[in-house]
Amino acid sequence: MTETPKTTETTGPTGPTTPWDPAAPGVLRLPSGRLLRGRGLSRPLPPGPHPSFGLYLLGRPPKPLPWQGRWVRWPDFRLPADRADAADAFREVWRRSATERVELACVGGHGRTGTTLACVAILDGVPAAEAVAYVREHYDQHAVETPWQRRFVERWA
Repeated sequence: MTETPKTTETTGPTGPTTPWDPAAPGVLRLPSGRLLRGRGLSRPLPPGPHPSFGLYLLGRPPKPLPWQGRWVRWPDFRLPADRADAADAFREVWRRSATERVELACVGGHGRTGTTLACVAILDGVPAAEAVAYVREHYDQHAVETPWQRRFVERWA
């Protein structure tokens, strides 16, 4: 039996490195000034430039996209299936966000996306105990939906 990989990388042309518009919907500015876009895949692609790289937090692989991407297996309302893989993906997002337009997305754009944004905020210097509040204030008040997602963020650092 062949096991489906937990992480895949799709390749495509990378877009220019102009940053996200900080006033655009779903864009979170980290304390360092790095910009990330969170979104829900159940809604249409927002207007404006495409990401250079996307991290997709889903229970099954995403449909192919015209930009580079990475998939982390993460069932809805749960935690990542492979936490080491998720941590590696969070670090990749943080590194890439210094020079690329990076988006994070799950189906709704709140739970898994918010949890990931909070973990990336920790990498950027936000204390773990404040990361969920930071993302709720600067991204979406409904981000990080479950108690176990909150605990995951607090213990992730």
